[in-house]
Amino acid sequence: MNTVDLITKKRDGGTLTEAEIRHLVMGYTEERIPDYQMAAFLMAVFFQGMNREETVALTQIMKNSGDVVDLSAIHGIKVDKHSTGGVGDKTTLIVGPMAAACGVPVAKMSGRGLGFTGGTVDKLESIPGFQIAISEEDFIRQVNETGISVIGQTGHIAPADKKLYALRDVTGTVENLSLITSSVMSKKLAAGSDAILLDVKCGSGAFMKTPEAAEQLAELMVEIGTAAGKNTMAVITDMNQPLGCAVGNALEVQEAIDVLKGGGPEDLRALCIQLAGRMIYLGRQAESIADGIEMAEQTLRDGSALRCLRALIAGQGGETAILEDYSLLPQSSIHLKAEAAESGYLTELDAMRIGLASQHTGAGRERKDDAIDLSAGIVLHHKVGDFVEKGEKIAEICGNDVKKVEKALEEFQSAVKIGKEMTQPAMLIYKTIRR
Repeated sequence: MNTVDLITKKRDGGTLTEAEIRHLVMGYTEERIPDYQMAAFLMAVFFQGMNREETVALTQIMKNSGDVVDLSAIHGIKVDKHSTGGVGDKTTLIVGPMAAACGVPVAKMSGRGLGFTGGTVDKLESIPGFQIAISEEDFIRQVNETGISVIGQTGHIAPADKKLYALRDVTGTVENLSLITSSVMSKKLAAGSDAILLDVKCGSGAFMKTPEAAEQLAELMVEIGTAAGKNTMAVITDMNQPLGCAVGNALEVQEAIDVLKGGGPEDLRALCIQLAGRMIYLGRQAESIADGIEMAEQTLRDGSALRCLRALIAGQGGETAILEDYSLLPQSSIHLKAEAAESGYLTELDAMRIGLASQHTGAGRERKDDAIDLSAGIVLHHKVGDFVEKGEKIAEICGNDVKKVEKALEEFQSAVKIGKEMTQPAMLIYKTIRR
């Protein structure tokens, strides 16, 4: 096959066969096709799109480009959860232990973050001693013994996606329905769980800016997961303002612990109960989603979810004393206040701008090999709908580099709008999609 002919075919709106897609994807993964040709192909896909058959083929080819994990040695119905990303999204640290406490095995492989803050792996590495790289034998043993293990994704899971995503990120081709779907689902299908819950974000801080666009993405991912034999469900959730109050790795770990202790921000706690309830249902530990939600709430009341987090941390070498003493987590030395410019109601806390502000503190990466400051980030003291007085602290900007923190403060202030009339925050969950 001629690579230029295939690029031209897609550029002109043609439909590629499975063999043609395999030639492109595996040729690039195995370094027979150079970056500049694959970048041209990705841009052609970005503008011309892919149909359902092309998207399914792309997903399967990327899934089979590396290892497909066998979790059959883990007892029970394994349920994986994936979020399409957002600002302050620390839900895995909460819903994983909640589901595990209800008898759902959570054997999760997570990645590092690129952008606003770190990924789940980075957040867990905020915990002193926590090991995100453990052997497959220990991974399986820990899930069987404690119900949960979260490890870093290896380079052997969907290596084609790893290479393609890195190229998409620097060529402006991330926000495409088929490319997002194949990226997410190739890894989820290769990770070996029996069921998948997808948290599809929509709003200013998400890839999908509207509920309609998010629904399109969710429908396609659920269709592909179901066709692959996985019980797949998607929930479309809001990301117009940060989720919870903490944005930044160690800060988010602390907030997740607060929720598992029965406290924490109301929006974060409510969403995690909803997500965990659906995981419990998918894991067949509840007869309905409503029953699953009630079981999830009970894990917060009786402390069983917190005990599962303790077991997760202890099992992977982490310091469990952080559950009682947050000062053992990485601490920032610089704290600047973001103050209200006038009195009134907070009408907007733009998630995208706050995410960028968090990245400026050092909490996120611009490139995959960037080091991040695990202590840095932003803590909100108010959310949309709150009334604030002029000069009142809206948020605290944290870090260890004064220039970075000052830049973050400037960016944060551009994210805030104050009005005379109260604005209700967007609904937390727009829709649940399943087949």
